[in-house]
Amino acid sequence: MDNFVVALEGLVVLAAIFLGVRMGGIGLGLWGVAGTAVLVFGFQMDPGTPPVDAFFIIIAVITASSAMQAAGGIDWLVSIASRIIRANPKRITLVAPLVSFVFTVGAGTSNIYFALIPVINETAYRNGIRPERPLASSTVTSALGITASPVSAAMAAYLTLLPDDFTLTDILMITIPASIVACIVTSLVQQRIGAELKDDPEYLRLVAAGEVEVPEEVMAGLPAETQSAARAAAARTSVGSVATAEPPSAEETAEAAAHGRTSALIFLAGVAFIVIMGLFEDLRPTVGTGEDAGPLSMTVVIELAMFTVALIILLVGKIAPAKVLEQPLLSAGIVAAIALFGIAWMADTFIAGNPQIIDWMGSVVKDHPLFLAVALFLVCGLTTSQSATTRTLVPIALAAGMSPAIITAMWPSLVGVWLFPANGSQIAAVAIDKTGTTKLSQVPVWHSFTIPMLVSWVSVVAVGLAIAAVVK
Repeated sequence: MDNFVVALEGLVVLAAIFLGVRMGGIGLGLWGVAGTAVLVFGFQMDPGTPPVDAFFIIIAVITASSAMQAAGGIDWLVSIASRIIRANPKRITLVAPLVSFVFTVGAGTSNIYFALIPVINETAYRNGIRPERPLASSTVTSALGITASPVSAAMAAYLTLLPDDFTLTDILMITIPASIVACIVTSLVQQRIGAELKDDPEYLRLVAAGEVEVPEEVMAGLPAETQSAARAAAARTSVGSVATAEPPSAEETAEAAAHGRTSALIFLAGVAFIVIMGLFEDLRPTVGTGEDAGPLSMTVVIELAMFTVALIILLVGKIAPAKVLEQPLLSAGIVAAIALFGIAWMADTFIAGNPQIIDWMGSVVKDHPLFLAVALFLVCGLTTSQSATTRTLVPIALAAGMSPAIITAMWPSLVGVWLFPANGSQIAAVAIDKTGTTKLSQVPVWHSFTIPMLVSWVSVVAVGLAIAAVVK
């Protein structure tokens, strides 16, 4: 009977995700909350912990990004990045995942990746590259940075579980090179995913219907009939409008570029501040008293830094606050925050209410040690928490007599956090890509992030085991 009830609860979770993906937008989050309500009121489960910290990190980062966009900073960053990759447009699919990985290693949290999403998307799109390729691969590789970062919460949990003679250096000797190889392999595979943007039928449909803006340099590479339809749609939209503003003068254009550059540099300074605070925890204020005393949480650091960055950009650029609310980035961020809140809350409610799922996986790991990689992958996908998964399964593996080096080689299987579309980075990447190439599907485990996730998982564990065989 208990297994039957658990199966029904699981069906509720899957149905909510299915209906949320089908509705799209904030519907994903609203259906997640509805699923949580069914679990709580219908099955009498205790409500899980809502992802409040992740919610406000998204809001903080997207507010700063929107302020930068209002000041022209996104355009300036895109122009710089575009110049770098114009000689070889495919380079962004290789560079972006590595940058995403490095940022996460430095900050200790993949939430910092939110700052890169708009830049990656715009740079790819304006160069005619299918945005799904760098967005999906970069989202996935940001999770690899968690197990290669000396300052992540998961690393803190992991270190306390290992024997004293297996140190942080031993861990990083395995996870860092294995993750870098996985980033490169994932990027190479991702370059072949999906049709080229100019050949993608869904994108061409959106362009022809006038539902997506097309940079002129991208428009020139589209089929003639699509160009004609797009220009006709744009003409219909502009019928009745009266152009009253004069084109900007050269001086105004130069001033706008200067404001954009300044806002981008302020934003990047905020990101650098976060990375430094993550790397050197002694620089953070000590909070709490007695045994509870410790450095200020990186979650709070990110929130304080990003909201402050937004204010500085507004003051320096003399940007009206109302203009920030008009930016496309802000609406995309709100969608991501609501969707994350609902889906992650529902997932936590289901897992916290059914500990037997974790117990079963633990018993399998004891009997079949190499199943640890699969267990880490699945449990992290179900809980969306690298730290909780680490604390749950690593002690079981150690008790089974597994070598710390072998466990460490399989530990990056936490990349399974992307198994379900229950994470802010996934949802933000989907929301920001107006070309429709980065997408979810009505099958909860099949989406734009599935292939890069699986490629990253297999390659990082394979390389990690090879290294572990040498160092153990």
